[in-house]
Amino acid sequence: MAFLLYHEIALQGRELCESEPGYVRYVLDAPQFEAQMLAIKQAGLEGVSVSSALEFPSRAVGITFDDGCETDLLVAAPLLKKLGFGATFYVTSGRVGQNGYMSASQLREICGLGFEIGCHSMTHPFLTDLDRDGLRREIVEAKDRLEHFIAQPVHHFSCPGGRHDARVIEMARDAGIELSPPVSPEQTRPVQIGMLLAVSRLRAESKLAPSNDSAAERWHGHSHCMLACVIARNVCWEMLLTSAYVPFS
Repeated sequence: MAFLLYHEIALQGRELCESEPGYVRYVLDAPQFEAQMLAIKQAGLEGVSVSSALEFPSRAVGITFDDGCETDLLVAAPLLKKLGFGATFYVTSGRVGQNGYMSASQLREICGLGFEIGCHSMTHPFLTDLDRDGLRREIVEAKDRLEHFIAQPVHHFSCPGGRHDARVIEMARDAGIELSPPVSPEQTRPVQIGMLLAVSRLRAESKLAPSNDSAAERWHGHSHCMLACVIARNVCWEMLLTSAYVPFS
């Protein structure tokens, strides 16, 4: 199954949340995003949230967003709703209400539209660099803060940069949340496939924990999840639309 990972969507005349090249390379403009969603729809596929994706529906693509940018609500949500798609929006809790990011009321609005909210840490550090107190702040307190904003439980967590270790897995488990499939340069081999920079065809369970660990069991042994990190530079969808449902190891 394919998971698409989006970040901020660029709108003409609107400043981006960040200007660093490492951030900008993942920004997609609104027409490109719309074209991609329409291509998925026209291919007879359904966009779904992470929770729905874990049920492993046929003919579905998991759609996710990192950071909690305001364009999630302004651009992505209306189009997804129009197409009947679901999605999971991973929010950096400490950035809620900051310039360019969704406010607490906007988070509640996007929840009210039927979309899923996940946690993307408190301040977006690499979790593997932190001590136990730092991990608690970035995972447990960040989740609690989001749940306070939206008055709903948060079930999924996306690690910044995809970086995690056994301590992160344990802290997330203790907090009652599941790690999403990670995207990490150290763990994956980028393969360009048209509009996508596909971040390998992963065995999701092996990236979360040893194969005999319950974290792997919670992923139902999915051995053919494909993570895709969307960028703006390329123009072809054929490989995604033809290969997303072929099991691979």
